[in-house]
Amino acid sequence: MTWRALLASAGLALALAACSKPHFGPDKQYGANPPLPDPTQYLFPPMGIAKPIGWGNAMPAVPAGFTITPFATDLKTPRRVLALPNGDVLVVEGDSPATEPTLRPKDVVFNLVIGQAHGPTKAANDVLLLRDTNGDGKADQKSVLVANLFSPFGIAVAGGKLYVAETDGIKEWDFTPGQTSVSGPGRLLTALPGPPIDHHWTKDIAVSPDGTKLYAGVGSNSNIVERGLEAEKGRARILEVELPSGAVRPFATGLRNPNGLTFNPDTGQLWAVVNERDELGNNLVPDYLTSVKDGAFYGWPWSYYGQHVDIRVMPRNPDKVRAAIPPDYSLSSHVAPLGLAFAPAGWPANYAKGAFIGEHGSWDRTVFNGYEVAFVPFAGGKPSGPKQHFLTGFVKDGKARGRPVGVGFGPDNALYVADDLGNVVWRIVPTGTAPKT
Repeated sequence: MTWRALLASAGLALALAACSKPHFGPDKQYGANPPLPDPTQYLFPPMGIAKPIGWGNAMPAVPAGFTITPFATDLKTPRRVLALPNGDVLVVEGDSPATEPTLRPKDVVFNLVIGQAHGPTKAANDVLLLRDTNGDGKADQKSVLVANLFSPFGIAVAGGKLYVAETDGIKEWDFTPGQTSVSGPGRLLTALPGPPIDHHWTKDIAVSPDGTKLYAGVGSNSNIVERGLEAEKGRARILEVELPSGAVRPFATGLRNPNGLTFNPDTGQLWAVVNERDELGNNLVPDYLTSVKDGAFYGWPWSYYGQHVDIRVMPRNPDKVRAAIPPDYSLSSHVAPLGLAFAPAGWPANYAKGAFIGEHGSWDRTVFNGYEVAFVPFAGGKPSGPKQHFLTGFVKDGKARGRPVGVGFGPDNALYVADDLGNVVWRIVPTGTAPKT
């Protein structure tokens, strides 16, 4: 098949997908009990691509009472951000490994269409250390803390160790905040399912509050088991990893692509955001925010949002469907959530203890969804109100200036946001926050 024919097929796919219009807005699906329309199967499902244009001299919009600045620019696909107690900020610059083998003819078209959503910058596949030495809210020192990693994503620091999740395993180094380099290639703590397929390559991690365990999210190897169940062995789950031994056990399963693993500091409960399945329509299936319960099964691939059966999955498994529990909170369909952080006590009262979510943005809707940092209020350790649009302006006139991924708070009460299309780390603080000293 020639490139011209492929491009024509991609254009036809977008035209066909445009015939399917959302019949209600995303805001109708915020909360614990979202409306779920009947599923529809398509030759080509709804698709809508926000082509990248970059920020130029613009910046994202913040609500009144907040100030935003570019903490660091000219980065190489920043995905994750971790602020350390001494004020340094670690940034993971990573991207997927080699393209996975195509399975269906329409996968070729999908890859061409989705490829239009990414900018030209190639990821450095490293961990940067950014330092603001004069307290002006902008990094003036940049060091490569770890170089030449294999599609890194998750990062954590605890107990004198730096942990980085590459796409096929978690490595550790001796590390104390203040260091600007680490020694050696790192020790493999535990292997994770990786290539050659590696459909969901991002592996996120979080260390338990007591420092004795590490939790790792491993996404599925397909949208909906197109490659068979054997290819999904050890995937679509969150793993519990003992420290320092590296011994692993499944903690929760049936999670198609869990990211943003974060412990709620108010309750000590593990939370995550999850990218749900595609190709069922504009409003199926909602991505979600959920607490993660030990031993729980969340449905993938046999069902979604609890016990709603996915008729595409064969053979059926009624026992698994009956065991599936619904998540805590729908973020609406296809927002692609990848980052999660809970607000510190130093933030304004209407944001205190709530969840900030980096929504990378849709490609499989005819009307864009996500492309923002959203906020979900919490009370008593649970979501307590509708999702709010906090950091916006990532899409203008149908084109993408940036796409948020990881989010995290620093000891300076700043919210740091990794923007992998704009190649920026943004810093947001309540207006009037005293500068660092």
